[in-house]
Amino acid sequence: MMEKESIAKNLVYYRKQQGLSQERLSEKSSVTVRTIQRIEKASVNPHLDTLKLLAVGLGIQLEDLKPLDNPKEESIQTKWLLLFHGLPLLGVVVPFFNIFTTLFLWVHKREDNPIYDLHGRKIINYNISITLIFIIAFIALLTVEGYGFLFFVSVVPINFAIIIFNMFYVVNKQKCYYPFAVPFLSLKRKAKHVLIALLVIFSSCSAPTEHVITRLDGSKLTLDSLEQKVKLLIRKAEVHGLNMAILENNKVSYQNSFGYKNFEDKTVLTDTTSIYGASLSKAVFSVLVMKLVEAGVIDLDTPLESYLPKKIYQYEPQTRWHDDYSDLENDTLYHKITARMCLSHTSGFPNWRWFEADKKLRVKFEPGEKYLYSGEGMVYLQVVIEKITGKGLEELAQEKIFTLLEMDNSSFQWQTQYEADFAYGHNKKGELYQKDKDNEPRGPSTLETTASDYALFLEAVLNKKLLSHQSWNEILQPQTRIKSKRQFGPLSNEITDEYDVIQLSYGLGFGLFKTPYGWAAFKEGHGNGFQHYFILFPKTKSGVMLMTNSDNGESIFKYLLELSIKDTFTPWRWENYLPYDHEI
Repeated sequence: MMEKESIAKNLVYYRKQQGLSQERLSEKSSVTVRTIQRIEKASVNPHLDTLKLLAVGLGIQLEDLKPLDNPKEESIQTKWLLLFHGLPLLGVVVPFFNIFTTLFLWVHKREDNPIYDLHGRKIINYNISITLIFIIAFIALLTVEGYGFLFFVSVVPINFAIIIFNMFYVVNKQKCYYPFAVPFLSLKRKAKHVLIALLVIFSSCSAPTEHVITRLDGSKLTLDSLEQKVKLLIRKAEVHGLNMAILENNKVSYQNSFGYKNFEDKTVLTDTTSIYGASLSKAVFSVLVMKLVEAGVIDLDTPLESYLPKKIYQYEPQTRWHDDYSDLENDTLYHKITARMCLSHTSGFPNWRWFEADKKLRVKFEPGEKYLYSGEGMVYLQVVIEKITGKGLEELAQEKIFTLLEMDNSSFQWQTQYEADFAYGHNKKGELYQKDKDNEPRGPSTLETTASDYALFLEAVLNKKLLSHQSWNEILQPQTRIKSKRQFGPLSNEITDEYDVIQLSYGLGFGLFKTPYGWAAFKEGHGNGFQHYFILFPKTKSGVMLMTNSDNGESIFKYLLELSIKDTFTPWRWENYLPYDHEI
């Protein structure tokens, strides 16, 4: 709590010191106004990446915003800084050694704390500069009589004095000052690459190993190999943008973006680009519902109509269409529908009412009887919850999911701050779809998020955050078996035993099937220009997330799943994930 208050106080101070409004700071930092407001109210513990963006927007250092966590960390930090600032002494004994040792330490510590990155850069700049000065002084000694000697003999004591001064300065103030330092690490990116290359050459004896992905079958995959093959796939299949995250040991171990958020003007897609989540919304919504179940707001097996003082069709619609239930006035089955049925797609509602021949909503079979994928079922559950709680879906989701997981760039409705960085959907030819920005919040379908945010949600699922273990077990256990030949289309009405071997089922908001590595939990997302998929293996603490803004996206899912984590189990035919090179 003290850290949140300290960050809030610092943020308000530096923002006002520079005469910036919250809106102006949002523009400069790409952090949403809503997030800035929550940080300044100390109502959220901001993510480190968010603080970095704010620091850049304010033109200050990260440590000016974020206090140290505890005195012990401060003591450890001071020792590391002393080591950093003492390393230049090595140059007095062994020429160039001061540069390479400091560079080695900086590369290995800069991600641990921004102060190591800041001080490391300054020391490396100074070491290179003083070494060049020493070389010049030595040349002057040989070529310039008198003054050349004075210049040469003065370099060492001046260097020694600067080093000792900074060692004391960093202990007392955690600051440093190096005159004569040329900012090599502030020049073009290529200069940094040269320095890092030098480090690799001189530290090759340590034989550093590249990070590799350990896949389900125990095989290893290097990141270079992964990225080369991913780039080849998206080029061959003409997938216009891809966000990928791989999870190991219950956390993201690899995350990267490929391609474009706008293929026409070639603007690059990133993991912080706002992207339409489509039916990935349903997994989030199911967790929200279980939070309300745990709070006693709703029960999984109580007919939803019993919570309302009047029939659902008697309510005046408050939205453009999704809470209009006038079609159900003569329906004799809807009153049996429960929350469990809505989340497991056994409510009997169609996917969407407009898919019906007459565009009218109806229950197509006895609720609870069998599986039929239904967005309408989840919307019905959402509407009942909103009437029970007196709160809208967006308010509930922010309160019970997004804030707690620091998903600061996620919402069930479009936010104006997304305008600065959002992904367009593309058809198969690479043409842009018009971006939907007027969707009213709907639990099964309107999530706007980022790859980074949704990866946080998947980490929460694997780590069983937000809910009790009992609730997670309820969500991730089969509620109904799936017997359809395909999930959608004409073949969805045909019955098959093809998937009995993997026990293809649905839990609460998540699809499920059995593998040699335990039960797998998955969810798809599919809309015009957006095709997504994730699969998690809780037993092995692993998974992968794929998010694309292309109608060609699903044509590489089979290959990406096999490549990234050796998932050969996803029922890709049932999903209709036909590969781009599939021969019909």
